[in-house]
Amino acid sequence: MPDSLKIRINSAVAEIELNRPDKANAMDEELWFAIGDCFRELDENEAVRVCILSGAGSHFTAGIDLKFLQSVGQEVERFDCEGRKREHLRRKIIKMQAAFTQIEECRKPVLAAIHGGCIGGGVDLVSACDMRYSTSDAVFQIKEIDLGLTADVGTLQRLPKLIPQGIVRELAYTGRKFSGEEAREFGLVNSCYADQESMISAVRKIAEQIADKAPLAIRGVKEMLLHSRDNSVADGLNYVATWNSAMLLSADLEESVMAMMQNRSAEYKD
Repeated sequence: MPDSLKIRINSAVAEIELNRPDKANAMDEELWFAIGDCFRELDENEAVRVCILSGAGSHFTAGIDLKFLQSVGQEVERFDCEGRKREHLRRKIIKMQAAFTQIEECRKPVLAAIHGGCIGGGVDLVSACDMRYSTSDAVFQIKEIDLGLTADVGTLQRLPKLIPQGIVRELAYTGRKFSGEEAREFGLVNSCYADQESMISAVRKIAEQIADKAPLAIRGVKEMLLHSRDNSVADGLNYVATWNSAMLLSADLEESVMAMMQNRSAEYKD
């Protein structure tokens, strides 16, 4: 992984930190795609059960690095055919989307710990996480409208599944900034904290609680919630019946029952 992305694994919790503090953690091309690679690797790491995503320095992230944005436009100029320019640009956008979608596809729950600015692409990024926590004075903004762009890497697709449509439209049309407290009122973040230190401490405790649970069951919960978000109740019920017919009779279930009967904490395999 590049220096712009730090990964620390303590017990079963992986802490991923955006590490370009001198650039307010603006995501250049290297960092952008490293995020996708990181969560792909963590998905395969059997020892990791939950992930925390945060930012170094004074901000979570200022969003896409404008030099990266400019370079995307410059890339297409090597084609002398308008159709090929557009096809290349479309593939680039899809590749950028895939980097953040990898957070959803990671089998492990991902908790975002947000402080300072969470601007533009930062909102796309945290929208793909399982849960979001922030400091009270964090600042969020769907910035793309101010750049003459339609947000295209997940905000407009995922945010309406998290907060009311009218709120999403107001924020996306106006590009206005909103605080961590307001984000909590909307339901975008689960909880607000006075400062980054207390937030990280609280998020680590939540992550540890999740890491203590049966890994196969946590995997199933994430899968079912994502499936139910995009499908009907009937489809969701049918899917979970099929899932549990395959996964229910596990060593995790046996260990859970034995631990309860013996009045002890359960110990699960990775």
